[in-house]
Amino acid sequence: MRAVVLALTVALVVPEFALDKTYVYKYEALLLGGLPHEGLARAGIKVSSKVLLSAMTEHTFLMKLMDPLLHEYAGIWPKDPFVPATKLTSALAAQLQIPIKFEYANGVVGKVFAPAGVSPTVMNLHRGILNILQLNLKKTQNIYELQEAGVQGVCRTHYVINEDPKANHIIVTKSKDLSHCQEKIIKDIGLAYTERCAECTERVKSLIETATYNYIMKPAAAGVLIAEATVEEVHQFSPLNEIHGAAMMEAKQTLAFVEIEKTPVVPIKADYLARGSLQYEFATEILQTPIQLMKLSDAPAQIIEVLKHLVANNVAMVHDDAPLKFVQLIQLLRVATLENIEAIWAQFKDKPVYRRWLLDALPAVGTPVIVKLLKEKFLAGEFTIPEFIQALVVALQMVTADLETIQLTASLALHEKIATIPALREVVMLGYGSMIAKHCVAVPTCPAELLGPIHEIAAEAISKNDIPEITLALKVLGNAGHPASLKPIMKLLPGLRTAATSLPLRIQVDAILALRNIAKKEPKLVQPVALQLVLDRALHPEVRMVACIVLFETKPSVALISSLAGALKLETNMHVASFAYSHIKSLTRITAPDMAAVAGAANVAIKLMSRKLDRLSFRFSRALQLDFYYTPLMVGAAGSAYMINDAATILPRAVVAKARAYLAGAAADVLEIGVRTEGLQEALLQSPAADESVDRITKIKRTLRALANWKALPTNQPLASAYIKLFGQEVAFVNVDKTVIEEAIPIVTGPKPRELLKAALKALQEGIALQYAKPLLMAEVRRILPTAIGVPMELSLYTAAVAVASVNVQATITPPLPEEIETMTLEQLKKTDVQLQAEARPSIALQTFAVMGVNTALIQAAVMARGTIRTITPGKVAARADILKGNYKMEALPVEVPEHIADVSFETLAVVRNIEEPTAERITPADYSVKFEQTHTMDLIVIILNFSFQSSEIPDQAALRSATPFHKTLCLAVPYIEIKGCIEVHSHNAAFIRDDPLFYIIGQHSQSVVLALAEGPAVERLELEVQVGPRAAERLLKQISLIDEETPEGKAFLLKLREILETEDKNVRVSSESSSSSSRIISSSSSSSMSSSRMTEVRMWDLLILSITLFCLQYMAPHGASKAVSSGSTASSFEKIQKQAMFLGNAVPPVFAVIARAVRVDHKLLGYQLAAYFDKQNARVQLVVSSIAENDNLKICADGAVLSKHKVTARVAWGPECQQYAVIAKAEAGVLGEFPAARLEVEWERLPIIVTTYAKKLSKHIPMAAFKAGFRLERVSNADKEIELTAALPSQRSLNIIEKGNYKITTNNPNDCLLPGFSFSSFPKTSPPI
Repeated sequence: MRAVVLALTVALVVPEFALDKTYVYKYEALLLGGLPHEGLARAGIKVSSKVLLSAMTEHTFLMKLMDPLLHEYAGIWPKDPFVPATKLTSALAAQLQIPIKFEYANGVVGKVFAPAGVSPTVMNLHRGILNILQLNLKKTQNIYELQEAGVQGVCRTHYVINEDPKANHIIVTKSKDLSHCQEKIIKDIGLAYTERCAECTERVKSLIETATYNYIMKPAAAGVLIAEATVEEVHQFSPLNEIHGAAMMEAKQTLAFVEIEKTPVVPIKADYLARGSLQYEFATEILQTPIQLMKLSDAPAQIIEVLKHLVANNVAMVHDDAPLKFVQLIQLLRVATLENIEAIWAQFKDKPVYRRWLLDALPAVGTPVIVKLLKEKFLAGEFTIPEFIQALVVALQMVTADLETIQLTASLALHEKIATIPALREVVMLGYGSMIAKHCVAVPTCPAELLGPIHEIAAEAISKNDIPEITLALKVLGNAGHPASLKPIMKLLPGLRTAATSLPLRIQVDAILALRNIAKKEPKLVQPVALQLVLDRALHPEVRMVACIVLFETKPSVALISSLAGALKLETNMHVASFAYSHIKSLTRITAPDMAAVAGAANVAIKLMSRKLDRLSFRFSRALQLDFYYTPLMVGAAGSAYMINDAATILPRAVVAKARAYLAGAAADVLEIGVRTEGLQEALLQSPAADESVDRITKIKRTLRALANWKALPTNQPLASAYIKLFGQEVAFVNVDKTVIEEAIPIVTGPKPRELLKAALKALQEGIALQYAKPLLMAEVRRILPTAIGVPMELSLYTAAVAVASVNVQATITPPLPEEIETMTLEQLKKTDVQLQAEARPSIALQTFAVMGVNTALIQAAVMARGTIRTITPGKVAARADILKGNYKMEALPVEVPEHIADVSFETLAVVRNIEEPTAERITPADYSVKFEQTHTMDLIVIILNFSFQSSEIPDQAALRSATPFHKTLCLAVPYIEIKGCIEVHSHNAAFIRDDPLFYIIGQHSQSVVLALAEGPAVERLELEVQVGPRAAERLLKQISLIDEETPEGKAFLLKLREILETEDKNVRVSSESSSSSSRIISSSSSSSMSSSRMTEVRMWDLLILSITLFCLQYMAPHGASKAVSSGSTASSFEKIQKQAMFLGNAVPPVFAVIARAVRVDHKLLGYQLAAYFDKQNARVQLVVSSIAENDNLKICADGAVLSKHKVTARVAWGPECQQYAVIAKAEAGVLGEFPAARLEVEWERLPIIVTTYAKKLSKHIPMAAFKAGFRLERVSNADKEIELTAALPSQRSLNIIEKGNYKITTNNPNDCLLPGFSFSSFPKTSPPI
């Protein structure tokens, strides 16, 4: 027998089933999802049955299931048992026991046949069994690898064949790497615009899939017999960069031989139709959301029922389950027919509330039926243009991009009615490009013919020199991103032996930007084109800089970036040099994994470029990129900003900002906004304002005159343009030209705005009661893939939100406004008294679901993370404007507040439900700590022992304590208004099992925000009142007075205040010395550090020094002092004015008063009042803010005066009677030598300790900042407690700054700081007065 086994090992024959026999096997399949740790919840299903195999012909067989039984599971693994799904088994028993036919030759399963009564889901269960029989055995090799077809597609499979002579059988082991398949059976939804970040998952792949098949074969008369086969398949998913913190779907199959029977399997009397091959067939799970299971009986009736529920329960306040109900409405609409939806639309289109809900739900359905419906209803005139645009933008992004939908979109774009509405045609055309992009993601071999209509439109537009049409065609090609569009686009690129140089600059820029999506797919094709454009000095600088953006989006190699850096050494255009240098430098700081190679290349290239480019000012073009990436969580964000100028720039030519996000091994360009001002630039440059010989004031006047004279602007080009991209797809753009302005002016100034104003005022007086609801499906991201047992597993993320606002507004106008508002005179308006009351209750409910598990139309079993957010923020205000009396008042009134104004919760669950009992779902919390708290003492010991054997680390007491819930309440009372806000936090997780991020997430977490009345008298309302004019003094609630230092009372008050302040200073010094002494005891080095830091302590105004390091400074020329002009002592002049009247309120009434207070039931005054006084004779203004509380003398006093046309002085003091702290600021303008100059001087008498504390901390960073900028700072004494800054303009492109205060700024070599285009003069060592 050993010889026979050895012969079979060398020349193994395939399994055979004799024609006159029926082979009986016992079959069991299990599919479970959850974390691979005992004690946590899992969800899954189990199928058990007898399998009968019988041969009809040599290569045609029948398979029948006998006594099938389905089980479901949602519990703590492995403690809880499987539960039989009796009703579901009974409902499917007849269908499951229908025999199916299949072709089988040489161990390979061919075509599969079944009657029409066998559903795709049941058919896939049969495929799972047939998949075990798939054996590609070679006669000459024992170890080999091939691509083998199976349920999941054609995947890499490794065979190992061994013998077991003692047991007289052969062992065949095959393993499948499901991550490497020639043809992968997978369905992605919502991932078309994302990019796979392979570098993000180098350490731990987000999704690892593998399967192992073990066969025991025994010799038989006709060949070999499969005695036993076991299958183990694992799908491991981790959204985090953590090898141990991964969720897992585990499939197991067992097929064991029982006996051979003589009774053959007989097919049923029905036509056996071809049902494909062994590969999985997608059924209704594509239309089925994994978060709820509905039994469809009457789809139209169910849609109406859900729609009415949403309308009725989301009026004054959002309902808790509104987001889930909205998803349910979308799900029902997906399975409805076009006729069903048309009937529902006809029923509710004339009911505004129902109409809005349908218009929000229909675009999110994402089926071709919806696009067809939207087209038909718009052409029939049942949609307004704004409604249609809003619905179409969403629908084209959500719909499945197949050939049928693409053709439907193309027909819509070419329709004559659409063509007459430019904005609508642009939306459809851009959506057509996006549809092609999505289709090519699903079908990588998508034909170039799909872009044929766009290429024809572009060619025709070029021949006619139709600039708007060329622009639109380029944007569509840019959205599509198909490599076949490269040649048509290159015809419009300048400098590539084309006639594009004759086209407008904006067309050239749009052509380059259209390469961006192509560059992501085929970077090697775009790189040489982009590099050639960047280096071509004959091109416009803007073209070269835009090409630079495209070049770096191709992720160039170190050689390419170094070549660019070398070429830029000889660059003569400083804008291009600045842009490229700043772009390369910003890339050196990028931390995102997918840009790591580019960052390394940029670090090499930056060393080849001149460091002087680093000191170019922001008036040159620049690129900036910032990012953040947290590797353990695999999350990150990146931002890019590009500002393009040129030598003749008045405004930036272009500004582009982009945001990028990283999550779970994927990346996406979330948002991009771009603005260009090319036409406006040229119009301004052609105006007299561009004359360089005139002064700045004249330039500004001429610029304003040119803008006001807009009718003279050119009509053949846009003045400005803007676009917006979502997920890399341009969804809208706008060009502003003279025609747009001409059309907009009549709309704004015509009769329609007046009619709208009249209608609004009339409605306000009658009262407005508005309820508005806005639902939104924010995210639907799904990946569906088959498992070995023929049941699909799904990874999905859903987020839905509903916002509801209830608004009531009532206005009273006395006397009533005239019928013709335009006839109203100013005198009538002054006599008007307007009262307004408004109450609003905005509320938002958001639900998000992350699901991993089984999702079919018959059964769902999954582990789920569910998060909810609900907020309610009611408010009620009353306002009054008495224009005649100059009184304006606003009141915040009490309003009924719910118990919780905000609730946030997150929980992880295991859930199972089946279609026969959809409401009887079984839910188990995924966190074991819930069970852990209820465990008996003996069970606790068992748990500890269990963990001890499983892990080398025995959990300590702290780990065990972490299983207990965390609960904390934090409260804060708001003074004066007597309101207490509390945050309640409750959390428990599974981190006691393993200290990994994912285990901290698993569990139940909740936060609530509660507002309640604090202890004390209730507040009736909050008031803000403004009184203008002579009655301002009457409205003040507390008389304002200031202490006069010259009176005996004033001197006594100041003496007492000085004693208090000296005591405070002494306490602070003692505390500081005590801290320093303690530091010396701990470490002598820290004492040295304390002493060193004391030498660099400065006051808060040293913050101004930080800005000086951004410029290269020298000392002012000695000859400048002789030509300085001065108009006298600023301080003495101001003091003289102040001595005339220390408090203006004693001489003049307040100009206006502002009172902010809380009105309480005990009538106690709480709040503040502000009074403003104006001394016209001395051009002096005084503001006094004081507390209206009875025994509170806290005041803030601001006193300022204009001493001359070129000098202004202000003093701000605060504290008791404005005597505790004070700061004086003086500003003046004039000439310094020959140059115009300005000076700012700040003095302080005393500052709060908190200000000086933070100023000292900030000052520690100033020396390092100065050192990096090439300066040397020396500490100098500042006994005068003042800082003085003087800025002079030697020329229009240079700026000299002098700082007199805490530091002396020096530089050894002035030329080291020389910036291109800037000049410097020598500064004197002292600062003369202006």
